[in-house]
Amino acid sequence: MAQYIELPVYKAAYDLLLQIFALTHNLTREYKFTLGEKLKNEITDLLTNIYRANRVREKAKILEKARENLELVRLYIRILLDTKQISNKKHIFINQSIEKESKQLAGWHKSVRL
Repeated sequence: MAQYIELPVYKAAYDLLLQIFALTHNLTREYKFTLGEKLKNEITDLLTNIYRANRVREKAKILEKARENLELVRLYIRILLDTKQISNKKHIFINQSIEKESKQLAGWHKSVRL
């Protein structure tokens, strides 16, 4: 079993976490303490679920939770775009990171379901 910090999926999620924390720093007060906190919680839960999935034999259910965390992050980022809290450029940049993470999680999930 690989160390969780060496997993590419963990590294990509950690990079995404850093992007999210930087992004929420610049939100208006109304969004920073509502949607911003939810966003930070979901991305932190994603990292936690990746760690847990790496440690257990039955990974599928935990990876499903991780994929759900990521979809909620994607939804919250979309809301920030629609409420003009982030620019289109920032949205595209973060969505590319989310898509990269999503593909890695999907591949890992598929490999454990076989």
